[in-house]
Amino acid sequence: MNEIELDDALKQLRSSEEIRVRCAELLEIGERGNLEHFDVRTERLTVAAQKVTEVTRSRYPNLNIPIHSRWRHFEVSEINRWYQLSSNFEPLERARIALDLVIPSVLLDAGAGSSWRYREHQTGNVYSRSEGLAIASFDMFSLGAFSSDPNQPLRTDAEALESFDADKLGQAFQVSPDNLMEGIEGRAQLLHSLGSLLESKPAIFGDPPRLGTFVDYLVEIMPSPNAHDVLAILIELLNEIWPERIQLNGQNLGDVWRHSAIQRNDETNELVPFHKLTQWLTYSLIEPLQEAGIGLSNTGALTGLAEYRNGGLFLDLDVLSPRNSDVYHESHSPGSELVVEWRALTLALLDRLAPLIRQELNLSQHSLPLSTILEGGTWATGRQLAFEKRADGDPPITVQSNGTLF
Repeated sequence: MNEIELDDALKQLRSSEEIRVRCAELLEIGERGNLEHFDVRTERLTVAAQKVTEVTRSRYPNLNIPIHSRWRHFEVSEINRWYQLSSNFEPLERARIALDLVIPSVLLDAGAGSSWRYREHQTGNVYSRSEGLAIASFDMFSLGAFSSDPNQPLRTDAEALESFDADKLGQAFQVSPDNLMEGIEGRAQLLHSLGSLLESKPAIFGDPPRLGTFVDYLVEIMPSPNAHDVLAILIELLNEIWPERIQLNGQNLGDVWRHSAIQRNDETNELVPFHKLTQWLTYSLIEPLQEAGIGLSNTGALTGLAEYRNGGLFLDLDVLSPRNSDVYHESHSPGSELVVEWRALTLALLDRLAPLIRQELNLSQHSLPLSTILEGGTWATGRQLAFEKRADGDPPITVQSNGTLF
């Protein structure tokens, strides 16, 4: 492959349009009954839309639904932790601090397992799962764990990130023999790799390298940031921090996996991109950029999130059903075709489900974009169904976690 062909292939796999195209292709194959692992019953989407609408109305009776982002987890128990921490800073510095906080928090958000708990320093409240991970990372940030400068604790810099190992991160997450967390080593390595990335790119992160300086870089290269382009920049920027991923001519592809049903006549043959954590991060940049007066247009270009709450929604409502029920009793590699198929179907089905939910709520796409449907929404319904059907609230299918996927 020559350099131009490689650039084109990488650009394609970093595109939100291509994520949609390849996932929709697998859904169409499934509707014809030709997938190996799942049967697809799209006629059940009306039932799913009614259930998601019911949950959305119960959570947001006035239908004033915010974006599905990391910031919702920082507001758990109706405490505006972010305002308490940052209200005294001017808008641009506040945006830098927001990115210093939210980027590592999102990267640490892979599933922690059903047994792990975290006790918040400020309130003594105990949280688990995504909320627990969010509050733990918020505590770490507010206490200066991501800064090497004690005089400037509210920042994330390379030196502090590179100091993390599994023991240090485990201590911050209150991990113990009685409070185990999945993927602690992978999370620590992710932070360490992020620190190395900052050091290697002074043109983006400054000198000394600080994560929040990405705001200044973004404004400099893109006066009117577009969500599609910001996602592509983040995918390219973060690609080298992901461990054990498929490579194309020596370049790490990130959250891209193989499925034999996706056929192409080029180097992207059988590859299915998701970029779940990077899209979750892009969703989480919308609000701090807006607050700084920068804004982020074309947010509708972002896709749904191919993770186990949205995926569990479709399994628990029988929109999807495994062709072999043994999958419920086994643990699956994230690179297995079964998991890739499940994630792709999830993402494509979210696009099919969205207009049905808008119809149920009598709202337009402008009034109810996908980002708010996820929040209202599909993620919360997936979690609710999980606890209704399984005492520990685990997803219906178990995916092996190294702390760097979802």
